[in-house]
Amino acid sequence: MKVILLEDVRSLGKKGEIVTVNDGYARNFILPKKLGMEATGKNLNDLKLQKQHDEKLAQERYEDAKDLAAKLEAGKIEVGIKLGEGGRSFGSISSKEIAAEVKTQMGLDVDKKKIQLKEAIKTPGTHKVPVKLHSKVTAQLKVIVNEEN
Repeated sequence: MKVILLEDVRSLGKKGEIVTVNDGYARNFILPKKLGMEATGKNLNDLKLQKQHDEKLAQERYEDAKDLAAKLEAGKIEVGIKLGEGGRSFGSISSKEIAAEVKTQMGLDVDKKKIQLKEAIKTPGTHKVPVKLHSKVTAQLKVIVNEEN
């Protein structure tokens, strides 16, 4: 019996795959647990339409990420940091603060988890901060750190 998997099944296949299994295995395990459905003409067509819809959504997310990356790379944000004697900083600038400044200065929503700081910024100057917006899109955000009085 041919079955379309609705979920990943160990040692059988991934979600959306069409697999051939024994009739008893399908009737007694896969169908009752709703791990798959029988591969009829209607179900195959529904699967094809679902895959097309998923591909279209993925393409739209990719395009949105590319647009946001272009906006981030074109702009810059300025952040202040307090410095003590000898140019030593009091505190640091984290990804949370960078995300908040992007929201206020540029008007763009960027999740702090997407900002990939290896370590918090502790020195004044210009820093390039990578922002991973999509698996294929990473933008370089220009962060200018000034001395605060």
